[in-house]
Amino acid sequence: MSASVPWIVRIVQLQEEIMKKHAVVAAAGGNRKRKHSSFCNRQVSDLNTLFAFLLASLSNSNSNSNSTLPFINKCLSQFHSSFLSNSSLTPILALLPTLLASSHSQIARRAARIIGSASLVSLEINQQIATDSQTVKALISLLDNPNKKVLFSACNAVLDLSTTTFAKQQLINFYALRKLMFVFLQIFKRVESVCLWSERNESFHSLQIGIREDELSVALLSAIIVLLNACDLEQLHNIPISLCDAFLSILKQIRANACRHLVIRGAVKSDEEGQLCKSNIGVSDLAESIFRLSVNASQLTVSLPFEVVRRGLFGTSDISFEDFMSNYWEVSPFLLTRTSGDLNVNDMFSPFIQSLNWNGSVPSLLHSILQGLVSCFPIASEEQNILNFVNEVKDKLGCPINYQQDIRVVKTESQSRKETHYFQEFYPEGCMKPLYLTTEDVLKCEQAYKEGYTVALRGLEFRYQSIAAIADALALMFGQPSVGANLYLTPPNSQGLACHFDDHCVFVCQIFGSKKWTVFSRPSQLLPRLYDSLSGSDVDYMKAGRREFFLREGDVLYIPRGFPHEAYTNYGVDDGSPGFSLHVTLSIEVEPPFEWEGVAHFALHCWSGNWKRPCYDCVNSLSQKLDLVSLNLLHVAIGIIGTSDPSFRKACLSAAVSLPPDVYDRLIQNQRNIFLHLIDNIRNECRFSEVLSNIEVAIQKNKDPFEQIQWLWDLHKEKEAKSGYNTDKSSIIEDLSFLCAKHNDKLEASFLNVKSRFCSEVVFEDVVTSHRALLQKYKKTRRQYINGMISLHDKL
Repeated sequence: MSASVPWIVRIVQLQEEIMKKHAVVAAAGGNRKRKHSSFCNRQVSDLNTLFAFLLASLSNSNSNSNSTLPFINKCLSQFHSSFLSNSSLTPILALLPTLLASSHSQIARRAARIIGSASLVSLEINQQIATDSQTVKALISLLDNPNKKVLFSACNAVLDLSTTTFAKQQLINFYALRKLMFVFLQIFKRVESVCLWSERNESFHSLQIGIREDELSVALLSAIIVLLNACDLEQLHNIPISLCDAFLSILKQIRANACRHLVIRGAVKSDEEGQLCKSNIGVSDLAESIFRLSVNASQLTVSLPFEVVRRGLFGTSDISFEDFMSNYWEVSPFLLTRTSGDLNVNDMFSPFIQSLNWNGSVPSLLHSILQGLVSCFPIASEEQNILNFVNEVKDKLGCPINYQQDIRVVKTESQSRKETHYFQEFYPEGCMKPLYLTTEDVLKCEQAYKEGYTVALRGLEFRYQSIAAIADALALMFGQPSVGANLYLTPPNSQGLACHFDDHCVFVCQIFGSKKWTVFSRPSQLLPRLYDSLSGSDVDYMKAGRREFFLREGDVLYIPRGFPHEAYTNYGVDDGSPGFSLHVTLSIEVEPPFEWEGVAHFALHCWSGNWKRPCYDCVNSLSQKLDLVSLNLLHVAIGIIGTSDPSFRKACLSAAVSLPPDVYDRLIQNQRNIFLHLIDNIRNECRFSEVLSNIEVAIQKNKDPFEQIQWLWDLHKEKEAKSGYNTDKSSIIEDLSFLCAKHNDKLEASFLNVKSRFCSEVVFEDVVTSHRALLQKYKKTRRQYINGMISLHDKL
């Protein structure tokens, strides 16, 4: 046969020849065994010929008989060896679905091994296999095989195939993940056999999961985690809730069991008895899977009812929520003292207090608080896709708590008024490397407490389900995306943090003990914004007005943002209190879109979305370009007012939909009046010359003149691109320069026209509706984050 003849033609011819040889063997009677054995032992180097032999054997009506099994296995074995050296899978690809579906376990196993080995040869072969839907489906079907050896081979083939992104997506799309999860749940019974191992150094990032005496469970778990960590949000939501919850529970048990062996900075302390089936699953991989499944779990954070939180903050006092909002919110500190009547009211902190197992021993309390904690990495406030965050920190999820980020151990001497950190080696100036606390370091916190140091723990809402429920309810009550919760444990006769003021309002909730607070008058009428640089060192303690508050168990102190304050325990007070203090601060964090300046920007954005205009790239006329540039100039003008007008800094509460209807109706009328007042300020205070001057100064300083609305552009980038809203800042600056040079008078007239139209046409009710939808987008991602982090902690 000429070499130019297509290989498929040659295969057909060889198949006919082989079928004739089979017929001769059948007619030979007693010589059948000898001839077949010789045929089976023949070594064939040509893949096309080998394929023909295999095809002929499978085409034989007796292909499922035990007599042909050795021959088919021999062909597969030779083919396996040959293609590894020749890097060609084309001849056998069409047979893989048939081979995988064979009733002979040996044939199915060899076919799975061929897929696994071939998948690792090259990216081209990997994609070739993954593209063949019949082969992928047949491989996934093999996961139902009751033969554990077949299941093990199929699982390893899935793992090998999953080395490319395309193959992982194919497997997920054909429901391989669901089947793997279901099979794992059926066979895995030995949670207690999990341990950690490392072949490299003993750092946290090198630790991997091992399961003793169960290689099938390790293979299944490895394949599940690889595919699970490749899912997008839609694919995660497509996992049935019941399957998701059951598997999440198993993963939490595996992680909890493995973490018992985690001692110092990732070192391993594992039982050497028994065989260890090692995996390539890192501890962070396992944590990522738990986090991802929590996004889809049924037990999402559920907020407390409004009345429960109202009673928790205000007790049975005469002050109402409306009175508080009118007279104290962002205006003045206020002490809400628990009365005797409050003792019969169900306290919102009761579940949290019960979880601490408080028995009167502070060391026991400290151990209860700090055990099992993992680091909670901050998420960008404007993030709208939780998987963006996961992809950023995936190699660090589940790691030990990080000093400064998660915990501080600090005290302030009364003479120097400066903070001292117990872990000085964890507080080097300019150090950007994460500084994880070891188990030994956590134990040292007890000694630090005895030496007068306060233990401050950030992010309780990420660590306790009971605190998350309070924080979520409080956020809904104030119409904000999130509420933070920090814990402070201070020994007797001590001061933790130095005098400072916050960029958020706080409710100080006294859980145990007592504490004395000094709150100084606010140095500026402008409320500090979230993420502003803060310092309490500017307070003139001799001249500043001050108020003192003494908190006992159950009391709540409200401190608005911007008011400098400090607190200390048991300074000459003899009231029978235990001397120490444990309090939780609930922080109302007002993100930029939810203060009134942000609402004004958002209102302008909503109004401009209804303004019929061509897309930016299609702008041809001078008037169209003038209008588009003027719109952006008005955003800058609103930002200028916001830097000096206190009312623009305040929190907007129009999205506080969890309030009772009668309370909300009165609140929304107040919010409408504030909105109309702001619109009047925009109409009267926005000046064209001031806007141009502001942009010119920003450009000279190499700053972004539109920085204050970056959150808005990022939030709606795709939508705005379709609607024609310009998000190209360089184009804006370029067009602005051209228009100022050539058509300055026309640009000013256009700016005044856009301002006038906006102020006359914007409708408060429309803004409120859109603003609520915006809040839900922010809250959705925040809830997913909280749910994921809580799942990584022991205290659920």
